[in-house]
Amino acid sequence: MEEIRKGGTAYQRPSSEDRKSSSASAASAASVIAAAKKVVVKSADMKEEMQKEAIDCALSAFEKHGVEKDIAEHIKKEFDKNHGPTWHCIVGRNFGSYVTHETNHFVYFYLDQKAILLFKSG
Repeated sequence: MEEIRKGGTAYQRPSSEDRKSSSASAASAASVIAAAKKVVVKSADMKEEMQKEAIDCALSAFEKHGVEKDIAEHIKKEFDKNHGPTWHCIVGRNFGSYVTHETNHFVYFYLDQKAILLFKSG
């Protein structure tokens, strides 16, 4: 189980073994990375299942890419493919933002020291 903090409240997220996954190896790889990374959801207007998908997608992106731009591109393209266009993703340690998003399509969270802002607009 992975602990996730949301708005100061901690809750447990089932490990990849507890969730259905299309790829056991991808799920176990994400689980190993998740165990090493602290996940904190700062703000969300998104269903919990989609939030979990965003976190898993970000974990996968961090595993495959080392550059923030490439990580953001990976997450954006996955969400465009899985949930239709037009998603926007920002990844980094220091940025400000003020965005307009579609209802139920916004999440802002940290993986360790990196912030991820993902939202649908347009």
